[in-house]
Amino acid sequence: MASAVERTDEHVREYLIYRGFTSTLKNLDIEVKADKEKGFRVDKIIDQLQQFIQSFDLFGLKEYWLYLDRRLFCRLEDVYRSTVNKLRTSLYRYYVINTIQKGNLEKTQEFFQKQALELQGQAEWRDWFILPFIPTPEQNPAFSPYFSRQWSDTFLVSLHNFLSVLFQCMPQPVLLSFDAEVQKTTSLTEENEQFRQLLFAMQTESWDQREGDEMVHHKLPAYVQNMDRLGDTELDLVSSQRAVSTANTPSRNFFSTFLPQGRRTPGKMPQVTTGSSPSQVAVGRKDPSINQTAKLKEAVQTKEVKPVSSQASISEPLSAQSQQSTNQPTHPRHKRIQEHEKERKELFSKPPSQTPEKKGEVGEMEPPVEISSEAPDCSTLNSRSGRGGAEGGGLSAEQPFIKLSQEEYGEHHSSIMHCRVDCSGRRVASLDVDGVIKVWSFNPIMQTKATIMSKSPLLSLEWATKPDRLLLLGSGVGSVRLYDTDAKKNLYEMNIDETHPRILSLACSPSGSSFVCSAAALSRSGGAESSPRLHVPVSGQLLLWDTKTVKQQLQFSLEPEPVAINCTAFNHNGNLLVTGAADGVIRLFDMQRYESAMSWRAHDGEVYSVEFSYDENTVFSIGEDGKFIQWNIHRCGVKQSEQALPQDATGPFVLSGYSGYKQVQVPRGRLFAFDSEGQHVLTCSSSGGLIYRLTNGEPALESVLPLGGHKAPVVTVDWCSAVDCGTCLTASMDGKIKLSTLLAQKS
Repeated sequence: MASAVERTDEHVREYLIYRGFTSTLKNLDIEVKADKEKGFRVDKIIDQLQQFIQSFDLFGLKEYWLYLDRRLFCRLEDVYRSTVNKLRTSLYRYYVINTIQKGNLEKTQEFFQKQALELQGQAEWRDWFILPFIPTPEQNPAFSPYFSRQWSDTFLVSLHNFLSVLFQCMPQPVLLSFDAEVQKTTSLTEENEQFRQLLFAMQTESWDQREGDEMVHHKLPAYVQNMDRLGDTELDLVSSQRAVSTANTPSRNFFSTFLPQGRRTPGKMPQVTTGSSPSQVAVGRKDPSINQTAKLKEAVQTKEVKPVSSQASISEPLSAQSQQSTNQPTHPRHKRIQEHEKERKELFSKPPSQTPEKKGEVGEMEPPVEISSEAPDCSTLNSRSGRGGAEGGGLSAEQPFIKLSQEEYGEHHSSIMHCRVDCSGRRVASLDVDGVIKVWSFNPIMQTKATIMSKSPLLSLEWATKPDRLLLLGSGVGSVRLYDTDAKKNLYEMNIDETHPRILSLACSPSGSSFVCSAAALSRSGGAESSPRLHVPVSGQLLLWDTKTVKQQLQFSLEPEPVAINCTAFNHNGNLLVTGAADGVIRLFDMQRYESAMSWRAHDGEVYSVEFSYDENTVFSIGEDGKFIQWNIHRCGVKQSEQALPQDATGPFVLSGYSGYKQVQVPRGRLFAFDSEGQHVLTCSSSGGLIYRLTNGEPALESVLPLGGHKAPVVTVDWCSAVDCGTCLTASMDGKIKLSTLLAQKS
């Protein structure tokens, strides 16, 4: 119930802000701070009671208990009245025992003087009036149990459980019930989305299975598979004509039907081992990607063995058959052979894609398959890996992802700076160098929801966590805007600092109550964002703002000197904040104490991008020196792994054009993103995103899957995961954003 009350309070505050009821909002905040029920949080109520006891405030303790009695306990049925009385008695005894344990006998005597009229008629207090006059009450058998730690803990737990059950059983107002319905609807929506993704994955598997079934159905006809038996069957028919020389007869045997027209050779075919039937040779020579004829002849000539006595040689029936075809016989078996020969011609005249076969039917004389110099698409390899090990015999181990599809969002007309998915995974916000922001969805179809045009240059953006429809926009003139993507309007515009007008980075706390803002002075190159940054770091500030009151809470101390912070990231609960600065230093802040916990020099040059690892025991960073480094946050400045990346993954990014045109863009957005399990990382490249597997050894990264699809350098990436399907976003300097849908293959 406490969480529902807290969320409802947030909704009411948001509504009052929306309506402009500022005075009502102030009164609400005052009432909430003075709320004696502590938002129905039992732990807060227990803490308040203990605070009265520890400070010997008997009057405050009595008043607070009377308030709870009037507000909550009096509404209970009479059967629970005895329980309330026992809890009140134990509370007063807890107070008395605390005064004796702390050695404050004056407060002990004060309690019995003020409570004498109320307690002297109660049997459970009759023996307690002698307590102040006993020298060592903790050794007295009647009072010693109350001085034990076990009794006090049991009392506090009993009181906690009683209040918890009471709050759960209280009738809730409609507004709180509405919150419960919203949570239920949200959970059902998420469950439906999971089922939809699962159905999509199952459909993909069924398509692969169907395609595999079609491959099986394209087997060779029975007469081709049993071609060796056909030759044995016709031995008796052609034995009387063996004396005729095959050299004088035009060659129209089985092998001649498989050779190209210009390579057919008359005369007697060389002998081959009887272990390889004509059908096997034929199937082995069907691969159009190699020179079948030359390799086949070479293989046949190098394998001369003596024919087995129990079987007839292959050359004799072939020559006999060619002679009989010359004499045009009328025997029905000859007609059948001619029909078979005609069908074979039609069969092998089809494109190779229409007559696939399994390698299991290929004999030992099959020519080796040539490997193409062009690397195949990893997604294609993965999709084929389930169709039989023989068909993918040249492939490596199964890849962790299959690229199901790749779509393009092309509403931007200039280079992208930022591209981020919101917390729910339903919407994307993208910002280009012209200051145009597009808010769009990709599920079930790609559709633009809002377009934001800014007169002032924009440098950063970040989705709010609660509610997730709000978007934070940082400008180059010292202001941060809070934009409602549903209402399509600005809610607030906060002026940060005129001396530090460039808002380089924004990060919203997972709780949604605050956000961190990095403000920097104008660069020494005149503030141009398209040129590489100077190695002399500019001045900057790191500020914490309250999203509820829209006021600055504090300014973080940046040691050894104020410097521009390029990137920021929270951990999952918002207790830690990691930042990367222009001086190459990574700083880790404790957000409970609002102070720096540790800092270390991480890169030669600027730090471009930082993120927490999946287990949050390490931090990953990319810097101007082109290195991707993993740092242990429990041991300051200790590297766990290091990997050098190419320049197209770390920046500055260069786009060249005609007549010597060159566009240079320094990194602004996220340069890498992790999958849902933190085992793979997506980085930028010159032609699309590139997925690596994180390893524990050397090298630290192992290339897994190139996404491709871009004609310009990719400058920022993001990865949104749901169930087995993940969505990778890659944005490039030509304004194109590619949305790649991946299917994770579980091992």
